[in-house]
Amino acid sequence: MKFFIDTANLAQIKEAQDLGILDGVTTNPSLMAKEGISGDANVIAHYKAICDIVDGDVSAEVIATDFENMVKEGEALAALNPKIVVKVPMIKDGVKAIKYFSSKGIKTNCTLVFSSGQALLAAKAGATYVSPFVGRLDDISTDGLALIEDIRLIYDNYGYETQILAASVRHPMHIIECAKMGADVMTGPLSAILALLKHPLTDSGLAQFLADHAKAAGK
Repeated sequence: MKFFIDTANLAQIKEAQDLGILDGVTTNPSLMAKEGISGDANVIAHYKAICDIVDGDVSAEVIATDFENMVKEGEALAALNPKIVVKVPMIKDGVKAIKYFSSKGIKTNCTLVFSSGQALLAAKAGATYVSPFVGRLDDISTDGLALIEDIRLIYDNYGYETQILAASVRHPMHIIECAKMGADVMTGPLSAILALLKHPLTDSGLAQFLADHAKAAGK
């Protein structure tokens, strides 16, 4: 399972990269705004800075919602760095754009996916990644994890190569359950990733080891 971090915060991206487990980054306009990044030139510079930190794929989202402008924006983003994956919304023109990018060898991430039917269309169009939003479905009392399971079944039935990127992951159990269901990738905040490190028995066991060592050393 690949681990992506869902942020535009360079310090958090570097911390995850330094941990040695980071496979990529996902961003969106909301995350850029959260970091105070505005204006096309600043956004482009920020994507370049992210690519300088990470080794893997970096999803960069188009703003346009019509085919022609999605293609124009996507081609410009893809030209920034080979690591860039063009993030396209799950709408009619978005599916058309994904098919176009796929024919040109440009990697894509179909975002804002909330149903298995949408995921099927993304795979048919040749998306590199499909991003079902687990947490946002949970927010409206719908089982987001069940969607991951359904998409996995459909993709396996037909041998689709589109990778399931579990998005809107909120906490460590989301990560574990997505891994059990066979999601190819998870993306979430640094806090959810670091929470996987924690267990009270690890903490108490380490404290006991250190105490015993100090006793044996006469300290």
